Amino acid sequence: MQVAICTDIHGNRHAFEAVIAAAQAAGAEAMWCLGDLVGYGAEPDACVALAREHCSIVLAGNHDLAVTGALSLEDFSKGAALAAQWTQRTISEETMAWLSELEPADESHGYGLFHASPRDPVWEYVLSPHTAEGCFRATDFPVSFVGHSHVALSFSWLEGEPVSGTARRDGTELDLSVGRWLINPGGTGQPRDGDPRAAWLLLDTEDARASYRRAEYDIAGAQAAIRATELPASLADRLQYGQ
Repeated sequence: MQVAICTDIHGNRHAFEAVIAAAQAAGAEAMWCLGDLVGYGAEPDACVALAREHCSIVLAGNHDLAVTGALSLEDFSKGAALAAQWTQRTISEETMAWLSELEPADESHGYGLFHASPRDPVWEYVLSPHTAEGCFRATDFPVSFVGHSHVALSFSWLEGEPVSGTARRDGTELDLSVGRWLINPGGTGQPRDGDPRAAWLLLDTEDARASYRRAEYDIAGAQAAIRATELPASLADRLQYGQ
C-alpha cells in the first residue's frame, strides 16, 4: 500500500491542500497525519476538515493539545501561546470537540506513529543520534515515524553499528528493509529546514521503501491569511524562508 505521511500542518490550508493533491497524484491510497493540525496558521477549521476527509490516522500534536486545554500554555513560547489563544477563540465547537478526541501516538498499524517521539509522544525533539538511540530502545517497532521538529530527517540503526542520521531532501529514498528506522517527513505547514515547500513522505508498505517529497504551494496566500488576523506577522514572514 502507498501511504502519504505528513505532520505539522499548523493551520496552513494552502500547504495541506498541495500535499493532498501531490499524494493523490503519486497514487497514495491512504494518508496519515502525525499531529499539529493547528497552531501557527490562519485556517485551523479548514485544516481539520481536510484531515477528517482525507486522513485515516490523525495524531494529536502539542499545539493541538494546547488549543484543547490538555496542555498549559505556560509550556509554550510567547508566539506559540498567542497563536494557541487565537485559535481557541476562532475555531468552531465541532473542531474543538474533534481535536479533543485525538491521541499523540498510534501503535496499531504495524508502525510506530508518534507526534514527537516513542519516549515522549508530545514533547521530545529527535534531532541527534544520541536522542534517536534512546527512542529506538523505547520501542520494538522496526520503523517509526515522528513529527514535531519540522525538519525532514531520518535515523537508522544497523546491527553492530552506532545510530546515524541526516537531514533529507526532496527525492531521497530509504530502504526500510535493512536495520531500524526513525523517520520525520518534515513540516507540511511550517518547514524549518530552509526549503519553504510543503514536506511529506510517501511510504510503500509492500516494498518497505520511503520517499521524501516536497510540494509547491501558494505561500503568498498562506501569508496573506495570517496577516489578515491578529496572529503575529512573524508567523507569515517565516514561511517564505522555510524557517
